[in-house]
Amino acid sequence: MKSIAISGSQRENVGKRDAKELRYQGLVPAVLYGGATQTHFSVSAADMKTVVYTPEVQFIDLEIGGTTTQAIIKDMQFHPLTDEMLHIDFLQLDNEKPVAIEIPIRLTGTSPGVKMGGKLVQKLRKLRVKALPGNHQDAIEVSIEGLEVGKSVRVRDISIPNLIITNAGEDTIVSVTTSRALRQAEQEAASGKK
Repeated sequence: MKSIAISGSQRENVGKRDAKELRYQGLVPAVLYGGATQTHFSVSAADMKTVVYTPEVQFIDLEIGGTTTQAIIKDMQFHPLTDEMLHIDFLQLDNEKPVAIEIPIRLTGTSPGVKMGGKLVQKLRKLRVKALPGNHQDAIEVSIEGLEVGKSVRVRDISIPNLIITNAGEDTIVSVTTSRALRQAEQEAASGKK
């Protein structure tokens, strides 16, 4: 899995006034937890945009005060009007502890149902998975190779070694439905018209 390097600066003061001053300087107050102690620090809002505004899950190599720690974003707060990043919670990764994250779904192949005029409907764009950090992937590939009209791929149809998918097994990932044009053609054929 890809990881991106981000450097942060340790915070001396932890309070609302300090946080407001940091934001004014283009920095985002943050906390790193999951290790022996919590670390309060700040990161550049510009650096974080490359991580936050991407559909890909990324592990982050956080460098704070000369120490690098692998982490993921666990929670974020945004300003309700301006969408400015207000605060970020990072979770320190431990190679011995499973971590739950959402991984994007990548559809592969060509559906015979779509070739026949069916409509491809993707209900889920990401899957919630739990695994050790070293077993996570950038994306989960779902083949639509054998998908006929009226058929679907459900969560229970997907199994990946060393990953536990926590979505409900009944949840539909992708299906091929009858398009209006195909339905009309079928009705015309049934009624004997050309």
